[in-house]
Amino acid sequence: MAIKRAKLIMEVFGPSSAPETARRELDRSDEAVIALARLIGHQIAREQFERYEAQARKANRRKRNTPT
Repeated sequence: MAIKRAKLIMEVFGPSSAPETARRELDRSDEAVIALARLIGHQIAREQFERYEAQARKANRRKRNTPT
């Protein structure tokens, strides 16, 4: 499985004078945090799946190699 590398650019801004602009900036930062959390979650799920598959392969090898 090829590793997908994605770049996420986050910019941090100070408080804005206009409440509408501040709200939009807050929404943008929320979206960036959610995107980052999604990337981290996908990576964790991928690692757990790979561990599960490795354990299953190991168990199958043991079954094949044990004398009956």
